[in-house]
Amino acid sequence: MSVELVENKLKNPLPIHLVARDGLDAAGLSPSIVAWAKANGFSGEAGRTLVVPGENGVLGGAVFGLGDGEGALGLGALSKTLPEGDWHFASAPPAEPELAAIALALGGYVFTRYGKKAGKALRFELPAGVNAQRVRRIADGVFLTRDLVNTPTNDMGPDDLERAVRVLAGTHKAEVSVIKGDDLLTQNFPMIHAVGRASSDAPRLIDMTWGQQGAPKVTLVGKGVCFDTGGLDIKPSSGMLLMKKDMGGAANVLGLASMIMAAGLNVRLRVLIPAVENSIAGNAFRPGDVLASRKGISVEIGNTDAEGRLVLGDALALADEEEPQLLVDMATLTGAARVALGPDLPPFYTDDEAFAAELAAASIAVEDPLWRMPLWRPYDARLSSKIADINNVTTDGFAGSITAALFLKRFVEKTASWAHFDIFAWNPADRPHGPAGGEAQGIRALERIMSTRYA
Repeated sequence: MSVELVENKLKNPLPIHLVARDGLDAAGLSPSIVAWAKANGFSGEAGRTLVVPGENGVLGGAVFGLGDGEGALGLGALSKTLPEGDWHFASAPPAEPELAAIALALGGYVFTRYGKKAGKALRFELPAGVNAQRVRRIADGVFLTRDLVNTPTNDMGPDDLERAVRVLAGTHKAEVSVIKGDDLLTQNFPMIHAVGRASSDAPRLIDMTWGQQGAPKVTLVGKGVCFDTGGLDIKPSSGMLLMKKDMGGAANVLGLASMIMAAGLNVRLRVLIPAVENSIAGNAFRPGDVLASRKGISVEIGNTDAEGRLVLGDALALADEEEPQLLVDMATLTGAARVALGPDLPPFYTDDEAFAAELAAASIAVEDPLWRMPLWRPYDARLSSKIADINNVTTDGFAGSITAALFLKRFVEKTASWAHFDIFAWNPADRPHGPAGGEAQGIRALERIMSTRYA
């Protein structure tokens, strides 16, 4: 983390003055700062930083525009725009102080694996009452997610994803077991095997467990398709450009698991990741094939590019057998979700009304946008097959995200509470709290719920 967050008082930190749009005259600033800001056309517009000169030509501080109250995450822009040095807020941030601190941490992220230079060396004195350890573990979880998604498939295939899980497990003394290659068939995970068998990097189911026996069971399932060609229903070249991020569900549940374990929450945590590459070879699964599944549901393949729901189906069936108190799956599953809600607002699906209400409130509280979509049962019939129990796609193309969620729901019966997140896991453009590239979505909201429930 290039941005250092300091709980103790720093020696002579420079002040950051926060100014709402057109609020210079009401911000309580010195006449000299107001005059400097007006001379430079600064009026408190969102995200703009203006450095302020001090006496004898040295730096005297900065003013930062809050705009019309766009949210605390906008403060992340400070981590990119301030000169190096020590800083503090001259007055309390208008938003939740902890969220302001998280914004500063997230805004300093840089993906450096392939030579990009690290961000600026900045130190921020934390607002009063902010727990620096909590901020750091949330930032660390987000950074883990971003790093995994940003890494290209030549360095993040199923083998590499397994290695990343083992590193995280080692940090927190978790246990990892892996079912790999043809062992998937003997241990009844036929859909995971079918999707990944055409790759030279063998398919596998990664299973990580942590926490005390007898604690409430929380299971996270993440789609780990490390690259998706579309299979024999091959994508156009433009459709493959971002397919390194098709393991974004796995990356997000690992980021959430990192937060949970670092906090020492009172849960029996299980993380299941079906890690595959949807490749093309002579043994690739085909349109029209009928696959068996762990659940006993036969699945006709209407399209090999709808592979994520297949690997998730087997993993969810395993998770459901243990009857966890909470089961969450996350996946970069459908383009339909992006068409409906765009890249920044992932839909989630659940039948648990209380959990949905908790999640909506947490989403707003931590500025981690989510939107509930319906598990609209009349659409379930559109997944029918003339020769199997179910088809993996519909024929009309309507309600693609909803029907994908309904497909997954068939594999969950015993769990007390289940929620499915259809995420994008990517920022198409730079944002104040994160650069263009891999992104964590939904996991800060989920962390808020779990840290409250299972403290």
